[in-house]
Amino acid sequence: MIDDGPPRTPPIVPQEYLFGPKVVDIGDLRVARGMTRRPVSACRHRQLVYDGQERRIWCSDCETDVEAFDAFKQIVEQFDAAAKHAERMLNEAKEARAFSIISIAAKTIDKLWRSRKHVPTCPHCNAGIWPEDAARMGMVSKEWDRARRNRAKERPADG
Repeated sequence: MIDDGPPRTPPIVPQEYLFGPKVVDIGDLRVARGMTRRPVSACRHRQLVYDGQERRIWCSDCETDVEAFDAFKQIVEQFDAAAKHAERMLNEAKEARAFSIISIAAKTIDKLWRSRKHVPTCPHCNAGIWPEDAARMGMVSKEWDRARRNRAKERPADG
């Protein structure tokens, strides 16, 4: 262990009082039941001005200096809200796209069945598929059917 000089005191030193609430002094911030030495301001400091010449941040609404931490916190909160909004919009777009793919397939089949003179055909055997055939249709796993189709492509057609 390297000795850097005298022992350091902890950053928060609890103060003992004879009566009343326990108060902790942290720099110039005094915390006790929500009371501080800083005056409470009704301004939310939404119009911040970053002055590079004077190296200070101030609010143009109430014309008071704003601490760097508070200004940084405000920027981070706005960025976080914007990022969450963008993520929410992306998820909504993905859901809408997934729904529209299903909807497009359903509309295509519906359009084919609405024909007065023709019925859609099976893409494999070219037999007609009637609306009442849909009640007897079964289901197969997409993965299983994809593997079956890949095997059929690999085999020669004649035999």
